[in-house]
Amino acid sequence: MSYKYEKDFWADNAARKIWDDIVPGEPRKTIPYTLTKEDIYKLCHAVDDMNPLYIDEEYAKTTVHGGIIAPPSIHVLLMFSCTPNDDWMRSPGTINAGQSWSYNKPARPGDVITLHARALDKFIKGDRLFAIHDNVFFNQNNEVICSGRGWTIRPV
Repeated sequence: MSYKYEKDFWADNAARKIWDDIVPGEPRKTIPYTLTKEDIYKLCHAVDDMNPLYIDEEYAKTTVHGGIIAPPSIHVLLMFSCTPNDDWMRSPGTINAGQSWSYNKPARPGDVITLHARALDKFIKGDRLFAIHDNVFFNQNNEVICSGRGWTIRPV
């Protein structure tokens, strides 16, 4: 199976918010996203995680989960699927300076995922711009799938 991935990370750069637009405490604009089996398969193939719980419906039905679930790393795909192209987290040149995630409930195909996200703080240290952000993903039943806090170094 062959998948195509977006490779032009600069395509919408002119529309993206910049450092000055980041307002600590202000909720980020997000959009709901319906997770599909194809999304899960693409992620599993991209990271070479072929756990049958994520890709084999017949096997997954025999487990405590009763069907396919997404791997915990799905939050990476969801971060970009639940944010519009002008979101400041999408800026090319952003460096992941660390993150911490908690996983509460597996995401499943058909889940409608919403993201509640905001910058907690931003600061300058030396010649680098830092942002600390908080992200919580919910399913359609308002159950927390996962939550995390991250630190990024922003482009100048």
